[in-house]
Amino acid sequence: APGAPAPPAPDDPATLKVVPARHYARWVAAAAVVVLVAQFTHGLATNPVWEWDVFRDYVLSETIVRAVWVTLQLTAYATVLGFLLGTVLAFMRLSRSPVLQTVAWTYIWIFRSIPMIVQLVFWFNLSALYDRLGFGIPFGPVFWSVDSNSIIGTIGAAVIGLTLHQAAYAAEIVRGGVLAVDEGQMEAAAALGIPRLRQIRRIVLPQAMRAILPTAGNEIIGLLKGTSVVYVMSIGELFYQVQVVYGRNGRVIPLLLVATAWYVVLTSLLSVAQYYVERRYARGADRTPPPTPLQRARRLVRTLRTAAGRRHRPVVPFKPLGDIR
Repeated sequence: APGAPAPPAPDDPATLKVVPARHYARWVAAAAVVVLVAQFTHGLATNPVWEWDVFRDYVLSETIVRAVWVTLQLTAYATVLGFLLGTVLAFMRLSRSPVLQTVAWTYIWIFRSIPMIVQLVFWFNLSALYDRLGFGIPFGPVFWSVDSNSIIGTIGAAVIGLTLHQAAYAAEIVRGGVLAVDEGQMEAAAALGIPRLRQIRRIVLPQAMRAILPTAGNEIIGLLKGTSVVYVMSIGELFYQVQVVYGRNGRVIPLLLVATAWYVVLTSLLSVAQYYVERRYARGADRTPPPTPLQRARRLVRTLRTAAGRRHRPVVPFKPLGDIR
């Protein structure tokens, strides 16, 4: 009929029936994962072998807390000294001097090839190789010497071993970060007459930190857990102290759970610190960084409060003002 709307075309999108995709395999996988997690959680709560009462007695005991402090000390010393030495080795490898390049490459090759436990045992027995350490003229007389056992104790040997091992990996991390900086930055700084050392300290390293931090944070977390290797030197760190305790009372599983809980807590704190440090050094590249989890939580609370205030706001009835003439 004239003026009647035309029938829709067969391929008109408005006439098509939209059916959402059904991911059956994804649903089955999610259900299987939920069942496994529920089964594991049920086992944690009901299996008497875990002995949660023993766990509660020892997780904050004085012996364990002191061992955690020793673990933190070893991690801090090895991290600071290892990255300082690693930074020097990284710039030695980037140097144009073949001697410096060869020495740095050889150091990294050797200390990455030898397992950490072998290095720790070697430094622990340093007095068998050098009974005295001294200062003097190379290949000449010694002016002052001291017994190696008195200057390098058990903790000192552990710090030396962890530091030298960590420096080999830190050198490659720093070198990769420096190579990630555009060469034009150095050329522009040189054109402005900025000294070489200031170029590295104020231009290269701040930009290289974005590439260094993710791998460096992962390495520090690995070092925190790697300090458990020093148990071979009978140092009272966390894992060694846990072994001593369950060697006396025979409660192996709950004491291992104590060590696991502390390692999880310390690793989580390091991960949070790494997140905020990375966020700080990303300011130059990301002008509007995404909100932090704390900021998101505050925003959610603010939104909920606003919604609750609107819900409980009294409704004022409308009153007509009468005729306006």
